[in-house]
Amino acid sequence: MSNARATHLSRRGILAAGGALGLGAVLAACGDDDAKSGGSDKETTAAKSGPWSFKDDRGQTAKTDKTPANIVSFIGVAAALHDYGIESKGVFGPTKLKDGKADVQAGDLDISKVTIIGNEWGQFNIEKYAALSPDVLLTTMFDSSGTLWYVPEESKKKILAVGAPTVGISVYDVQLPTPLARMLELAKSLGADTTSSTITAAKKRFEDAAARLRAAAKAKPDIKVLAGSASQDIFYVSGSNLSIDLEYYKALGVNFVEPSAAALKASGGWYENLSWENVDKYGADIIMMDNRTSAIQPADITEGTWKKLPAVKAGQVIARNPEPILSYAKCAPLLEDLAKAIENAKTVS
Repeated sequence: MSNARATHLSRRGILAAGGALGLGAVLAACGDDDAKSGGSDKETTAAKSGPWSFKDDRGQTAKTDKTPANIVSFIGVAAALHDYGIESKGVFGPTKLKDGKADVQAGDLDISKVTIIGNEWGQFNIEKYAALSPDVLLTTMFDSSGTLWYVPEESKKKILAVGAPTVGISVYDVQLPTPLARMLELAKSLGADTTSSTITAAKKRFEDAAARLRAAAKAKPDIKVLAGSASQDIFYVSGSNLSIDLEYYKALGVNFVEPSAAALKASGGWYENLSWENVDKYGADIIMMDNRTSAIQPADITEGTWKKLPAVKAGQVIARNPEPILSYAKCAPLLEDLAKAIENAKTVS
């Protein structure tokens, strides 16, 4: 996602990489198209009484008189906290598909039990938000200046005026284990039993998956991996810097295709834009494709240049979520899938 991006950067381009800097100029006006009412009457699991505080990655400390029960979260945060037994009453961000099913970013969350405040970029229904009497608003941050992800900049003052403190977890230019640990800390502060056998097992699975990926990359150092995202007119090739997953995979030894600094400059270092005619600019043995609903999925790409790519012809294309759900249970399979792909890959580039 773009950081200090050029002014012509499109909304599609922003969604392609997963983050943004200075969202105020890009976010649409708040609204409630497709917003879903309902919500859960259940209080946050294991919520405890007494003062609560949490220092977020902006260095700001959110404080409430008691542990928050009425939690409103960006959908990915809600999905991660759900894995730790902490439930959100309201969510915003890609939650429900047109067919009514849950978006990939909802994880295992039962979306019928939450109030959807906004389902698309720029949507944030302040009336529904206020009606929940929120105790806290939780989201991630894709830049160094503390921009709250999917909180519309132009309506931010009205959202803050509702009175709930905000918490931002940084997913910008850090490796995956860091925000994973921070999300676990947040869940613990909200009442999660972080010593449970379920969470302990999930964390061990993640650590084992990391060891497997490191071993796979070491055994096949020449296998080149490209991280891409498809739109109607543009194919985005992500650089391995800035993104929490790619930075970590690179640290584990994965050999990524890297666009030049000059090519990345227009997006602040996140990705390079390619026309479909030039999609074969880089040779790759494995292609990781953005699996979010904002991107065209591999099975739906009709461009002949795509179908001719060696990795595509070899069936060496796997899914990637540029916005990983930050629980160990959800991130371990990401490492396992990449490790398996490298283990089984043939050099085709």
